[in-house]
Amino acid sequence: MDIASFNCIVLGGGIGGLTTAIMLRRAGAAVCVLEQAPRITEVGAGLQISPNGFIVLEKLGLGSALRAKSVRGQSVRLRDYKGAEVVRLDLARLPCGDYHFVHRADLIHILEHAALAAGVEISLDQEGASVTPGSVPEVTLRDGTALTCDLLVGADGLHSVARKALNGTSAPYFTRQVAWRAVIPETGAEPEAQVFMGPHRHLVTYPLRGGRMRNLVAVQERARWHEESWTAEDRPETLRGIFHDFGPDATRLIDRVEKVHRWGLFQHPVAAKWHTGSVVLVGDAAHPTLPFMAQGANMALEDAYALGRSLAKERDLNSALAAYQWMRADRVRQVVDTASRNAWKYHLAFPPVRFAAHTALRLGGALMPSRLVSQFDWIYGYDVTATDA
Repeated sequence: MDIASFNCIVLGGGIGGLTTAIMLRRAGAAVCVLEQAPRITEVGAGLQISPNGFIVLEKLGLGSALRAKSVRGQSVRLRDYKGAEVVRLDLARLPCGDYHFVHRADLIHILEHAALAAGVEISLDQEGASVTPGSVPEVTLRDGTALTCDLLVGADGLHSVARKALNGTSAPYFTRQVAWRAVIPETGAEPEAQVFMGPHRHLVTYPLRGGRMRNLVAVQERARWHEESWTAEDRPETLRGIFHDFGPDATRLIDRVEKVHRWGLFQHPVAAKWHTGSVVLVGDAAHPTLPFMAQGANMALEDAYALGRSLAKERDLNSALAAYQWMRADRVRQVVDTASRNAWKYHLAFPPVRFAAHTALRLGGALMPSRLVSQFDWIYGYDVTATDA
């Protein structure tokens, strides 16, 4: 299959879309990325790029750029909501130690620069309204413009029109959890993530941009439904009220929040169909995941690389897209399921149960520190680029 003859459209200029565009362009295809935002701005907040995602950036020659813009994580510290340390996970014990905390905008800019340098066309303020699969797929934009191509990549995220065209409409399940995110100024911080675990709530924080900023993500169990919007704002006072009984280390951080966004956490099924005709899905368009394993961006990076390799190796397009889904579906389903089950561990409310669980973690950290980290080897030790050898 001669990818170099392809005219490709990538719907969505996020992490998965830009990485896919780089892979396709470096293989010789003509690539246009359609991004609905009117400009690339500092949308979003912090990301954790674990070794399985970092290896993709390294393979693309972007590892040094990511290191320069991120904080290399040394540990994850689990703490009781009042502040007492429960256990410290040493990230140096990972199979490969490149674990980074990075602002999403910084990673997007790295990928955008690499895509433009490779010759990818990026067209902003172009929102897809519908996708028509087929051997010559078509995307219709909000302004009515219809575009065709040889390959259409749906990297259009949680509310993907490409996914809807392939799988129809599915009803997500509200997890009865609501999340808030904020970034605050920082004057220097340890290169570690901290998780404060409390009754029905938890707070995650880690440094960004050389320790000059700090990312906060707070989650509360809540029966009342909230919209699944990444851009809805909330009042900082609301966040402070919900976490008022946390210890001083946590509340000092929350007290510094000036702007906060809120969104409801919904569980979506992994798409049954990742490809039809010449349309294929990557990232959240195929498999939205809850944030409790910090793997959303990493799965998008893995997807993009796997798709690019399948297109380069297989003899025809249908075989390539089928091989891509076969390679990725079981892994992402396992990651999605693990993330979906993980939140309750941080939210133990009955004091005797919480005490017993935290005591077990403390003992495990003291007696078997390697085992606490190695339980995640199947995630962090995975190398999607290994098939290149």
